[in-house]
Amino acid sequence: MKVLLFNGSPRENGCTFTALSEIASALNKRGKNFAHKPVAVIASARRAGTTATLDTVSKYLGIVQMPVISSTYWNMVHGNTPEETKQDLEGMQIMKNIALIMAWILRCIEVGRQSGITAPTAEKTVWTNFIR
Repeated sequence: MKVLLFNGSPRENGCTFTALSEIASALNKRGKNFAHKPVAVIASARRAGTTATLDTVSKYLGIVQMPVISSTYWNMVHGNTPEETKQDLEGMQIMKNIALIMAWILRCIEVGRQSGITAPTAEKTVWTNFIR
């Protein structure tokens, strides 16, 4: 399975890395050779600010036709260090569930492709200008 995990944190091996590692670990236990690219946005914070981050980043994905993967709660972890992040058992469980859902979606896409179902072609964008 080819998956790109993007760590937008300035701390290369920090809390976001820890959360992404949990997702990678769970995904590595699943199948291989899927070409579509569903995406999951996750956020990590010491205390707060993650919901605004999730909202902002997710909006950009909604305009480029990427299936956005959700979980069983907001896609975030909390902690000031990787060790603290690992202690956020709820957050780490959410990361594992993201991986489970991501793997399932990727398998569904592959089965659809094998059955002759192709991705839709978007219509040409119609721009509306309300300033008249």
